[in-house]
Amino acid sequence: MHLFPIVEFMGIRFDLSAIIAIVVTSIIVLVLARLSVRNLSVENPSKMQNFMEWIIEFVHSTIASTMPFEKAKKFVSLGMTIIVFIFVGNLLGLPFQIVTEATTEIEWLGITQAVLDSHDGHAHIAWWKSPTADLSVTAGLALVVFIIVHSLGLKWNRKHYLKHYFEPYPIFFPINLIETLAKPLTLALRLYANILAGEILISTILMLNFVGIPFMMVWQGFSIFVGAIQAFLFTILTMVYISQAAVHEDDPALSH
Repeated sequence: MHLFPIVEFMGIRFDLSAIIAIVVTSIIVLVLARLSVRNLSVENPSKMQNFMEWIIEFVHSTIASTMPFEKAKKFVSLGMTIIVFIFVGNLLGLPFQIVTEATTEIEWLGITQAVLDSHDGHAHIAWWKSPTADLSVTAGLALVVFIIVHSLGLKWNRKHYLKHYFEPYPIFFPINLIETLAKPLTLALRLYANILAGEILISTILMLNFVGIPFMMVWQGFSIFVGAIQAFLFTILTMVYISQAAVHEDDPALSH
């Protein structure tokens, strides 16, 4: 079993592999966005521009399926950021692994003699993984969504937002509150569990050496599909939660 490089700062533990993965994912998303708008053209758009426009149209239509079409455009930027970041992050751990071996103590990484002894004197440290295979990352994404959803609910739809906690009867308030708190929890756990399971299976297949190559090729292709589905689910559920909390047909706040 691989260990991850953990450093402690002011009593808080930081996983360096997750931090590296987040930074790399952000850079890739930024580069893709810049390449897409580098040479914008109506008459002769580039392939990258066409591809990004297709993604924008897809995200817009996805959001429009959860709320009135004219209101969906306000959330296209948010939807694009979520779906592209999560999709790239989901795929980051697929191509390869970076693993180093520690045979001596490395105190700043928490590799003590006791840790070495528990691994027969050879601790394998994994420096590369999908950021979404880390629960702290998916929990952070879900927390950001939770804050956005309820901030917009209080700002744009306060009356109906507060009222829904007591529907259909006031006695349902505890149940509605539990449902609200469960939403970010399920968002985080669903994404984390699916991506982590994929990476564990990849690690298992790699133990088969050359025999595992056919299985690896099949699983790599399936993992791309799973990564896309999970990015889509996270995005559309975010928009559903925003629609439920902040969008109301009688509220003109979003109509202009």
